[in-house]
Amino acid sequence: MSEKSVDGCDDMPVTQAERLVSLDFIRGIAVLGIVFANIAAFGQTMMAYIWPPALAEGPTSIDKLFWLIQYILVDGKMRGLFTLLFGAGMMLFMERAWARGATRWLQARRLGWLLLFGLLHLLLLWHGDILHGYAISGIILLAAMKWQPRTKLITGLVLYMLGSLAFGAQMGGSYAASVNPEIAAKLKPEQRKEILGAGERTLAKNAETIALYRDGSFFDVARHMTVDKAGQTLGQSLFFSFMETVPLALMGMALFEMGLFSGGMNAGAMRKWGWAGLIAGSAATLALGLWAYRADFPFMLTLLVFVGASPLPRLAVILGLAALLAQWAPRAVGGALGARLVAAGRMAFSNYLGTSLLLVPIFNGWGLGLFGQFGRVELFGFVLAVWALMLLWSKPWLEHFRYGPLEWLWRCLTYWRIFPLRR
Repeated sequence: MSEKSVDGCDDMPVTQAERLVSLDFIRGIAVLGIVFANIAAFGQTMMAYIWPPALAEGPTSIDKLFWLIQYILVDGKMRGLFTLLFGAGMMLFMERAWARGATRWLQARRLGWLLLFGLLHLLLLWHGDILHGYAISGIILLAAMKWQPRTKLITGLVLYMLGSLAFGAQMGGSYAASVNPEIAAKLKPEQRKEILGAGERTLAKNAETIALYRDGSFFDVARHMTVDKAGQTLGQSLFFSFMETVPLALMGMALFEMGLFSGGMNAGAMRKWGWAGLIAGSAATLALGLWAYRADFPFMLTLLVFVGASPLPRLAVILGLAALLAQWAPRAVGGALGARLVAAGRMAFSNYLGTSLLLVPIFNGWGLGLFGQFGRVELFGFVLAVWALMLLWSKPWLEHFRYGPLEWLWRCLTYWRIFPLRR
């Protein structure tokens, strides 16, 4: 979520001529797409986001179809774009910091505040926060800031592929044991029991989670996150950082330095490998999604498809989208919708946390208590409403103020001084 007008080292606001408009434009698309990806985990449990049978009232046929559509078009792709841009933004911030004589300690302080924002969001408001994971990954990536772009790119690709293959093999082994008695018989009794009874245990735990978020008070939910689940959640965040966030951010750093977002790469080549990645990755994702859909979502198969087998085709889609959107951005921003997407991207931090501030009180029991009452298609109505709000408020706000509200606060905390907010 880093970009010049929010995170640059200059005290003066950055002019439009200095901006990399493609970063703002792609970030705007990504922050809207993340609302679509996350809505099932706002209105239902996180497991329902992954596995349709975990919906509170059970899945309808249209819910299952909508899972397939979302899996192909959205899930993981918008987060991946956001992560590429996080890496690009770190590099942009440091280039300007180095030019003014600052060091990586400025970036470290900035990431420390991001970690605090993310932890407060995670533990007190919404269990799906990604900011704390970005902050942890960013601190790790400080060691790689001065690597050559090619080294960053190759390292990111290798780490991503190794992690994806290892995790996919693990998930594939569990799935094989769940459908093949001969394989299951070779496991230890406790391992066999863990795999074969996973679906039933998951549904039982899911019912407890639904009851908590539907009927519990704010303090019940906060206690659950801070006392019962904090260690598990942060452990998963560390694992996910090494498997996806660090590798993708490294690639984002490299692609930024290579000129992907500034027109420094060959336009024809970008279009070719952009379309190739988008088409090939989407085709593979479609095949995986249909496998789970046609089998009616067995638990272990769905986990394999959603978690274990999707990262590699998803990477092709993420990189393809980044290339094509970077090419499209200079033309798109001239239109009314493009300009509003740019504004939403410049205020991505405020829009991301603002989504939680809006939706969590609507769904949780301490608010309107609508948790678990809407299927996937109905929840998409909330997505459209949030999209409209983001596009309607971001541009007028930036016409009167230099930064989004949380971008301004983050900047002031980073530099430990008050910057002017009004234009």
